[in-house]
Amino acid sequence: MAGHKIYKMSFSSVYPHYLAKAERKNRTKEEVDEIIRWLTGYSQEELKAQIENEVNFEEFFDQAPAMNPARREVKGVICGVRVEEIEEPLMQEIRYMDKMIDELAKGKKMEKILR
Repeated sequence: MAGHKIYKMSFSSVYPHYLAKAERKNRTKEEVDEIIRWLTGYSQEELKAQIENEVNFEEFFDQAPAMNPARREVKGVICGVRVEEIEEPLMQEIRYMDKMIDELAKGKKMEKILR
């Protein structure tokens, strides 16, 4: 999947969709941000800057201060593919985030989502 078009999409163009998905299920922006910060190590200010600077997904993950090693505990299917079986590293990072936001929208408790 090298060179997949999502890699060059701006994170800021997808972020509102994460928020909308969560908010439709009565979850909050703060919870979405907490998941992203837990996963990537960004502070809230750094996350805000990444969104404002419209970095693409490749840059977003390349510049992440500290990817959480516990992210490897994220398991399950997203977009018809098992997250733990994705071989392309960047795609796997994107899908970890997708899966965690999906779990939030499905009502899972934050302490379970953040493993």
